[in-house]
Amino acid sequence: MPPESAPAPLRFAARPRRAYLDILAITAGSGLAAWLSGRAVGAVAGDRNAPWIVGRASGIAAYLLLVALVVLGLLLSHPRRTRWRRPGPELRLRLHVGLAVFTLALLVLHVVVLATDEYAKVGWWGALLPMASRYRPAAVTLGVLGAYCGLLTGLTAVLAGRLARRVWWPLHKTAMAGLVLVWAHGVLAGSDSAALRLMYLATAAGVLALAVSRYAARTPADRVRDLARARPPRRGPAR
Repeated sequence: MPPESAPAPLRFAARPRRAYLDILAITAGSGLAAWLSGRAVGAVAGDRNAPWIVGRASGIAAYLLLVALVVLGLLLSHPRRTRWRRPGPELRLRLHVGLAVFTLALLVLHVVVLATDEYAKVGWWGALLPMASRYRPAAVTLGVLGAYCGLLTGLTAVLAGRLARRVWWPLHKTAMAGLVLVWAHGVLAGSDSAALRLMYLATAAGVLALAVSRYAARTPADRVRDLARARPPRRGPAR
């Protein structure tokens, strides 16, 4: 029996018009990202701390996209998701995939910039291995483990249609553990975390409230079990 509330992978029909819209949306998103990147580079050009600024900014942006990604994932698997007509299931899944792609892109930028910046004192070993960073090794390790949780989550999503749901769905839930690790990494590793305290508290409270709502809600499988327990036992024929 498949795990409760696990969304079945959707297979999209080949619709030329929708394909054109997807291409247009990806192009527009890429153009916007390129424009914002150009503005950011221009703003910090000539600053000796420019790599650190870019690395920190990409890390914060990746964290916010990860929050949106987990929130949408909780909504996709919420027992009450059938009551929400808009956006439709296909569009929700497309948004989920799009958020995952942009989160990965910003994560790569964050890792590469800080790993190659001598001022950050992280290095490639520190960016890839636990407790190998010269800068706040414990805090950076939380980010490394969170990144690996995110990669595992993305891999399970890619294999969702090829693996049994009882296999990929529990592994996919490591996204929540990844978010917790990344949250702790952002709070403990950032030198400006005090200025971002409100952002970290607000995002944590929002995700926690939604997670409680998702896992406390009764599913159809719960109702079936209740009906089975309430049914009186069948008696044999009278003799």
